[in-house]
Parts: sequence; C-alpha cells; structure tokens
Amino acid sequence: MRTAADRIRHAIAFELIGLILIIGIMTQFGFDAAHTGVLGIAFSLLATGWNYIYNVWFDKAMQKWAGTTEKKQKHRILHALLFELGLLWVTIPVIAWWLNLSLWNAFLMDIGLVLFYLVYAYVYNLAYDKLFPVKTPQAHA
Repeated sequence: MRTAADRIRHAIAFELIGLILIIGIMTQFGFDAAHTGVLGIAFSLLATGWNYIYNVWFDKAMQKWAGTTEKKQKHRILHALLFELGLLWVTIPVIAWWLNLSLWNAFLMDIGLVLFYLVYAYVYNLAYDKLFPVKTPQAHA
C-alpha cells in the first residue's frame, strides 16, 4: 500500500495539473480565467480532500476483495467513475451559482468536466503508478 506522503504527493500533483488544464480550457470557451480559477481552486481543495479519503478507501476495499491493491483496467475504470460521481452532487449547484448558470447548464458543464476528469484520472493514475510503483513487501523465507 502507498504511504501517506506518497498519497499526498499524488493528490496535490493531480489537482495542480488538472487545475492548469481546466483553466486553459475554460478560457477557450470565453470564461474569465480569474473567475473560473477561484472556482477551480475551491473545487481542487474539495477534490484533494476527497481524493485522499477515496484512495485510502478504494485501496482498502481492493485489498479486502481482491487481495491486492494492484489495479487492472477494470479497477481503474471503476476507480475513476466512483471518484467523479462522488463529487457531482456538490459541484452542480456551486457551478450554477458561481458562474450564474441554470442548473441544466451547470449540469452540462459539470458533465463536460467529469468526462475530462475521467480520462485525465485514468491517464494520470496510470502514469503515476508507472513513475512511482508501489513497493511490494518481500515474503520472508
């Protein structure tokens, strides 16, 4: 299993890279970078806390049900989907309020963000696991 320091590095890097990408995308759609940046930072802080808690829970669940924390593609897909669904219920009304959008338009925007983050989370976690593999304890003879 990953150490607390490794999980913190994972969560912070995930959010910083994601925030930079999203602000860039939002400005391409005509939104003010500073205004969306504030929303992005708030969501980033929320998601960072959720990311840490969720990954601990997910690894414990995998260890219990699969006997390992090594993720296959199906585990990575489930991991990304459940993470994003956990955030949706909070983010839609906040997006509507902050960006002065209808709930429907906020929902559509959030779905766009979810689709982005589903792909981003999959690619990021795959790359992170390659760059920083979990050290498996060796069995003592």
